[in-house]
Amino acid sequence: MLRPLTSALRLLRPWKPLQTRGCASDEAARGREIQVRALEGPDQGITEILMNRPRARNALGNVFVSELLEALAQLREDRQVRVLLFRSAVKGVFCAGADLKEREQMSEAEVEVFVQRLRGMMTEIAPSTRLGTQNKKGEQKAAFPAPTIAALDGFALGGGLELALACDLRVAAASTAVMGLIETTRGLLPGAGGTQRLPRCLGVALAKELIFTGRRLSGTQAQVLGLVNHAVAQNEEGNAAYHRARALAQEILPQAPIAVRLSKVAIDRGMEVDIASGMAIEGICYAQNIPTQDRLEGMAAFREKRPPKFVGK
Repeated sequence: MLRPLTSALRLLRPWKPLQTRGCASDEAARGREIQVRALEGPDQGITEILMNRPRARNALGNVFVSELLEALAQLREDRQVRVLLFRSAVKGVFCAGADLKEREQMSEAEVEVFVQRLRGMMTEIAPSTRLGTQNKKGEQKAAFPAPTIAALDGFALGGGLELALACDLRVAAASTAVMGLIETTRGLLPGAGGTQRLPRCLGVALAKELIFTGRRLSGTQAQVLGLVNHAVAQNEEGNAAYHRARALAQEILPQAPIAVRLSKVAIDRGMEVDIASGMAIEGICYAQNIPTQDRLEGMAAFREKRPPKFVGK
């Protein structure tokens, strides 16, 4: 049991900064459906993935998926990323789900390939042993190392909600966010991990009810059920959830990066096994954190009664 789990905990390989990083302000990046923006100043360490496909309401099409996979692959190796925030550049929508117009033009074989790519995209953010996400060596694929937050200011339906469910934390606008796994209303079923992640979030019976009925929830309703961490009143600009998500990211920034990432591993992997195995995973993660400079800095700061200065080493 623990042998494959141990290999999955190899978080602390050397990370390298990206050679280039696409920014929303760069001319070359403006036409892309997925744009990457590294914040600066007091927000340094927060990186945003900006979804920008307005004509299709950020629907999950081939180009969108390819660009997001590319961005995630690069950001995964960038140690400057302390928090990854998913947001929309399209007012009133987070992600409308699969691009059904594009899918209508596909053969059954092409649909199967696309759904596999879509599932692969979600597992780049948050893999699950229940989804069979192993690498070529047969090792369990690691989740995105840094905490991930979804800012839901508008519609997040079907695959759009599945994308949000793959994130660690979710913030929604109380009134303008609308979310649901509505695939059964289209003759489909969730195909990108929704049938696995929603029950873990809400419990089996409630997840079944929402999937069977295709029900849509407001941000307020989603918070009551525990589907989102925070629901906030919308503002005139239509980006209140984004601002709350950014504030949440700012709370994470000062904490020890390696300890945060290892906590994420311990929680994610521990949730998928029995309690004894989960405790063993926690022990492995704790042991990896012991020799870090940040742990020594944390102890020194406590002793000297000053704020710690963590460097991620």
